Amino acid sequence: MIRLAAVLLALLALPVAAQEAPAGLADAPGAVLRGLDKVAGAASDIELLSGQTVPYGQLEITLRECRYPPADPSSNAYAFVTIKDTSAEAQVFSGWLIADSPALSALDHQRYDVWAIRCKIE
Repeated sequence: MIRLAAVLLALLALPVAAQEAPAGLADAPGAVLRGLDKVAGAASDIELLSGQTVPYGQLEITLRECRYPPADPSSNAYAFVTIKDTSAEAQVFSGWLIADSPALSALDHQRYDVWAIRCKIE
């Protein structure tokens, strides 16, 4: 537990763009993210392929890559995404979303939350 806390603190000390997924992970062709519109109270699953950009409300979400532990693909997912707010014409997030630690690297937006659910292996 102490070791995990030390790793998490070390990751938090890095700028989000400089963070990397752990070594030894397999690449997946896509990812499933979940979006929450906090105003409407509606959650939606967002399926993307690597390199694909999809709209989600006022956001444009681009998946760069998704990685997972090859021994247990359903255990975790690391999705590198960039998110643009089209109403402000500004990038609001660029980094790794980690499925089992969504608060570690999270989108900070007044209306939307987006987090990783799993990699799409097939």
